[in-house]
Amino acid sequence: MSRIIWILTLAFMGSNLLFAQTNPKKQKEIHVFAGAANTPPLTEAAKLYEKRYGVKVRLTFGGSGVVLSQMKLTRKGDVYVPGSDDYMELAVKEGIVDTKSIRIICWLVPVINVPKNNPKGIKSLDDLAKPKTRIAIAVPGSVCLGDVAKEILENAGLWEKVQPNIVMQAKDCADLASQIKLGTVDAIIGWDVFAYWYPDTPMENIPVPAEILRVRNIPAGVTVFASDKKEAQRFVDFLASGLGKLCYAKCGYSIKPPVLTNAKSNK
Repeated sequence: MSRIIWILTLAFMGSNLLFAQTNPKKQKEIHVFAGAANTPPLTEAAKLYEKRYGVKVRLTFGGSGVVLSQMKLTRKGDVYVPGSDDYMELAVKEGIVDTKSIRIICWLVPVINVPKNNPKGIKSLDDLAKPKTRIAIAVPGSVCLGDVAKEILENAGLWEKVQPNIVMQAKDCADLASQIKLGTVDAIIGWDVFAYWYPDTPMENIPVPAEILRVRNIPAGVTVFASDKKEAQRFVDFLASGLGKLCYAKCGYSIKPPVLTNAKSNK
């Protein structure tokens, strides 16, 4: 009898061990779809969040319109962090993000980015229309910064004049900012923070007249696809907290609305 009990005990222990090996406790995870304008600070913020809460943060970067389409197509994604509030407004309009969940993280100012020492001597938007000037913008309609560039040039009455000088349209903000680093263009219409992205390849910011631009903000919100909305909201709130905003401030982003004379601002 004791031998039978011993065999049953070993069998029971073995089955428990097998169960423990095949059913480990799965780490909680959230999937964030974000505009590429967030790449440096959001990557750091995700690491801090993982360390603090033990929750894996999976990041997918791209053009704000592109990643929004990916979420709609796959019906996946817990948090949306576009590169501009324009695309958050679109996400709300299409029922992808709950407006009550949205928090503002920081603000961005559109500028003309040029290489250090400004070899072409570009001082204004008018200079972008000069012959043999190579310009890059992001793709309008899928990248928020592309829409920004087109809006600025249209407001200045220069869109048609500058178009012949646009030698490439970038797929996202990271791709656009890298054109200065690669030396493929003389100027881009980008964000003020691009000057902080590549410290080994300095660039200068040429301001755009305040009366024809809008200061954008970077918001974050919980999607309707989120499997754990409470966890997703905690991450959004974390990004908008002092610690989350610090990640953006360290990368040169404005965590308070910039004051620009006569400028329009989405707050």
